[in-house]
Amino acid sequence: MKVQISSKDINVSEHTHAHLQAAKEQFLKYGMEITTANTFISKEKDGVSVEFDLHIAHQSPIVIKQTDKDLDVAIDIAIERTSKALRRLADKVKDHKGATSIRDLELAEEEA
Repeated sequence: MKVQISSKDINVSEHTHAHLQAAKEQFLKYGMEITTANTFISKEKDGVSVEFDLHIAHQSPIVIKQTDKDLDVAIDIAIERTSKALRRLADKVKDHKGATSIRDLELAEEEA
């Protein structure tokens, strides 16, 4: 997984960098093949904006943007929302793979 952290008008401390790296490791637990994980942090007029942009093989990208007055709070909320989206996508893919088609059901009935 290629990881990139970008910031605009704000300095990213070592603590924030470590926090984001831990979040990226947490995203891997869903078993999705994440090819790139981009994080954009920018200063807004009403606080700080954090955006996660995850590209997953054979799936649409997941883009989560969160704005808050505190950087750590914005990151935590964005992590929760991204984890929820990844969990839903993983469940969807898992259910789809385990589903049997109508044709398979018809063949099974003919054999029985």
